[in-house]
Amino acid sequence: MALSLGQKAGWGLADMGIVVFVIVKQLLILTYLTAFLGVPVGIAGFVTTAVLIFDMITDPLIGYLSDRTQSRWGRRAPWMFVGVVVMAAGMVGMFATPAGLAMTGNLTWVVGFFVLATVGFTMVAIPYGAQSGEITQDPKERSAMTGFRMAFASIGILIGGALIPGLAGSIGYASAALAVTPLMVGAVWLSLWATRKAPRIEQAATVDLSGMFGLVFSNKAFVVLVLLYGVMTLAIAMITAGLPFAALYLIVDSGDTALSGAAAALGTLSLMFAAFVVGSILSQAVWVLLSHRLGKPQALVVGLVLYVVLLYALYTMLPSVNVTAIAGMFVLAGMTNGAYQQIPWAIYPDLMDVTRRETGAAIEGAFSAIWLFGQKLANAVAPAVLGVTLAAAGWQEATEGVVPQSDEALATLQMSITLFPAGILVVAILGLWLIYRPMAARALA
Repeated sequence: MALSLGQKAGWGLADMGIVVFVIVKQLLILTYLTAFLGVPVGIAGFVTTAVLIFDMITDPLIGYLSDRTQSRWGRRAPWMFVGVVVMAAGMVGMFATPAGLAMTGNLTWVVGFFVLATVGFTMVAIPYGAQSGEITQDPKERSAMTGFRMAFASIGILIGGALIPGLAGSIGYASAALAVTPLMVGAVWLSLWATRKAPRIEQAATVDLSGMFGLVFSNKAFVVLVLLYGVMTLAIAMITAGLPFAALYLIVDSGDTALSGAAAALGTLSLMFAAFVVGSILSQAVWVLLSHRLGKPQALVVGLVLYVVLLYALYTMLPSVNVTAIAGMFVLAGMTNGAYQQIPWAIYPDLMDVTRRETGAAIEGAFSAIWLFGQKLANAVAPAVLGVTLAAAGWQEATEGVVPQSDEALATLQMSITLFPAGILVVAILGLWLIYRPMAARALA
C-alpha cells in the first residue's frame, strides 16, 4: 500500500525534535563546559566523548527490545513516546548547573543529565530509524520520506544551532532549552499520530540477541555503509564542534556588510546556522531528484565532492570580517551537507530488505542500532579529537566567552573546521566509489 503524503511528511516530522538534541550535544556541550564553566578543553572533550561512548552501549539493547516489543501501538511507538520526554528533560538539566559548584561538581552535574538525555535520545532514534524499513519497501518512497525528514531536520538544526544559542544569550542556557522542549516533544508525538495507520510489522521478532546481530553483520554491504557513514560523520562532527569557536574567533563582524545588522541581532553563530539551514532546505528536492536520476550512491558522491571543494574555499576565506560572504558560504555548505543528511538514510533501509528477503527476519531495530553506531562513534570521537588538537596548539579556556589566543591556536582551529574534515571526506568518497558501490550493486540486484 502506497503511503499518503501526510504519512511521508508525518514520519519526517519526528526528526525535527530529535535533531534539536543532536545539534545541542554536538555544538554546545563542549563550548558550554569550556567557555562558561571554565573546564579545560582537553578534559571537556574527553568527558563528552566518554558519555557518547556510553550512549553507544545502549543502542543494541534498545534495538533488540524494540524488535521484540508487542503492543496495541506497534513495536516502535511506545519507545518513542516515552523517550522524547526523557531526552528533553535531560537536555534542560544539562544546562541548569547550580551556581557555586567547583569544576568537579560542574562536570558531575552536566555529565549526569547528559547521560539521561542520551538514553532518551536512543529510545527515540533507534525505533525511529527502524520505522523507515517497516512502513514501506519502495526505494523511491524512502527517498521522498527522507527528503521530508531532512527538511524538518533542517528546522531542528535551526532551533538547536541558532534559536537556543540566541535565546541563551538573553535568558540563559537552561531557560532556552526549556523553551524549545514543547517543539521537541510535540514533533515526535505528532509524527506518531500521523503515521498511526501506516503499514507496520505487528509481530515481535523471535530471534535472540546474538542471532539478530549475527544476521545484521552478515549483510556485508550494510556494514561497509555503516563504516563509511561514520567516516562522513566524523568530518561533519568536527566542523560542528569547532563552529562555536570559529564564530567567536574567526568570523568577526566589521559592521559594514549587508548582514551586519542580522549578525548583531542574532549573534554570528545563530546567523551562520540560519544560513546553513536555508541551504539545506533548498537542496532536499535536488538530492531526491539526483538520487532517482543517478542512483543513490552516485548522488552521494557528487554531494561529498562538492562539500570538499566548499571546505577548501572556506579555508581560504577565514579569518573574515565579512559576515555576508561567510553566510553565503554557509548557504552553500547547507546545500552540500544535504546529500550527507539525506541520501545515506534513504540507502540503508534498502539493505534491510535484503536480509528480510533472504531470512524472513524483521529485525529493523537491530539494523537501526548498528546504523547509528558509526554515527555515534564519530560524534563521540570528534570533540575529543578537536579538544586534543586545540590543546596541543595552546588553546586557552575561559569563563567569560572570549580570551586572547595565539596565532598557532587560531590557525589550528581554522584547519580543524576546513582542511581536516575535507581530507576525511575524501576517504569516504573513495570508499563509497571503490568498495561500497560494487558491493551494493550485487546485493540489491
